[in-house]
Formats: sequence, structure tokens, C-alpha cells
Amino acid sequence: MSGLSDRQRVGFGKILNLLSEVDLLSLCDTVTNKLILVENITEATETILSFTKNAEELLKRKKVHRDLIFKYLAEEGVVMPSNSEKHQLVKRALDLWSPGKAVFDAEVQPEMDDTESDSANVKAEAGFDAQVLGQQFCQWFFRVLNSQNPSLGKQPENWGPQHFWPDVKMRLLSRTGSDQMEEFDGAETVNLRLLALAREERLLLSPTLEPHGLKALVSTHGLVMVSVAGTIHRDGACLGIFEQIFGLISSPLENNSWKIKFVNLKIRGQDALGGTEVAAPALSYNSTDLQLELACGCSTVDGTFF
Repeated sequence: MSGLSDRQRVGFGKILNLLSEVDLLSLCDTVTNKLILVENITEATETILSFTKNAEELLKRKKVHRDLIFKYLAEEGVVMPSNSEKHQLVKRALDLWSPGKAVFDAEVQPEMDDTESDSANVKAEAGFDAQVLGQQFCQWFFRVLNSQNPSLGKQPENWGPQHFWPDVKMRLLSRTGSDQMEEFDGAETVNLRLLALAREERLLLSPTLEPHGLKALVSTHGLVMVSVAGTIHRDGACLGIFEQIFGLISSPLENNSWKIKFVNLKIRGQDALGGTEVAAPALSYNSTDLQLELACGCSTVDGTFF
């Protein structure tokens, strides 16, 4: 009997799919001590998953090369530094698969019908954990946004204005040599501007999902505010860091799916960092700042940068 969770089985299925047939069959022999004879790669994959008792143990197998885990994480929207060691990638994959209290089917079912809204799978539940929902929302959001980047060479996932409220507002503050503030109103406009970051500008945004890089709070009226920091990459190079605040409100007319009410994105380029470490940036917003914004019900950051 397999000791893997459903989420781990899905993740491993994608990683094993990246293996050559020779390596996959060899791994199957190793995992089963050559006790099981398989006839094709489908049987080999299922046998490996069935005989694996521990996710970390399988990730550490020699045939599960560092580059495979790196590529898998990138395809899931988790862009790690190009010089990351295997043990760091293993830990990140295990974190990605860690269970949470919020329901987020899009994370374990990324191949969805184009007519179906992924965000409809994030459900509001009594007593839900805002921090867990924030983490799973960010895993979904950045994976789907990054999938629009042609440099990943993967099929773009379901992205569009349906994930935003019609009156959504967005502010984009960038410091890449000179300061520039852009403001956008409406679901279609905000959707297209974020899409351009990935598709035209070919940026990959890698969020820091650990507590020092992500905070989430919920108001008594149901607004969830999620703040996340991370690094920005293009073609394997780290360009700088970002910090982003989302305001999320569930829609009772759409099966209580969470939709984005406002977005505040701040980008700081490498040239403006002055040699600051950017591998895993921490949030500049503290809980008090977020409580103030939550009380206002909107993003009120005045543009102060980190």
C-alpha cells in the first residue's frame, strides 16, 4: 500500500513523466527490489507510486535527478534559484505538497477544462484558516500566471478576467532604474496587464510561501487580504524582488469561489537593490500594516517601497 497522499501522487506522476523510459524502468526495479515485472511505462509509474512509502525517500533517489525536480517546480509556478541544491528542491517540493485546511482543487488538478474557472475550486468554509488559504491561493495564482510564459514551454493554464471582480483595481509600482506607477481598473484590463508580465515580458514570479514571506488576514466581513514576497526571474536570471497584496472576496453567486477584488504589486529591480540578498525576500508589511489595510477594505499602500 502506497504511503503517498493524493497530492504527492499527482506531483510524482508529473516528475516521473519527465524521466526517460530507461531511467523509469530502472527506478521501478530499485523501488520494488526487482520483485515486480512491468511491461510499459504506465505500469512502471503506477508500481513506483504504489510501492513508495515515503515521499522524501523517493525524491532523494539518484534517478530522480536534481534537474527533474527543478523543472517540475518551475512548471508548477515555483521558480527556484538556478544554483539551488537538490536537498533545497526536495524540501520545496515537499512544502508544495503539504496538506492544508482550505479546499483548493486547482492545485492538484491543474489540467482543467478551459471553460471551467479554477478559482471556483477555492471555497469559503466556516472556520477556514486564512494563512492556509493564502498559501494555496498563491500556489495557484503564480503557477497559472507563470504558465502563460512561453519560456516554460508548457500548455498555458486557464487564465482570464473570470478570476477577478468586475470592478477590480490594480496598482503596479516598479523601481527598475526609475520609479513608475501604473493604475488599472476593471477585470479585463487588470487581467491583460498581469498576463503581459508573463507572456510579453517573459517574467517568472516565484513567491516565498514560508511565514516570513506570506501573511494572510480576514476581516469580520469576509475580505481576505494576502501579502506575499518573492523573486523575479527571466531565462534563469534573477532580476529582482516583488511584493504583492491581494484582496479576495468570495462570490455567493458562483459557488462561493474566491475572486480578486484588488491587487497591489511592487517590483524592485536588481539595480535598485544595491547588492541585497534576494534569494528568499521577506515581507516588508507587518501584521499591523495589514490590519490597517484590512480595516479600510482596500489597498491603501502609499507607494513606499520596502
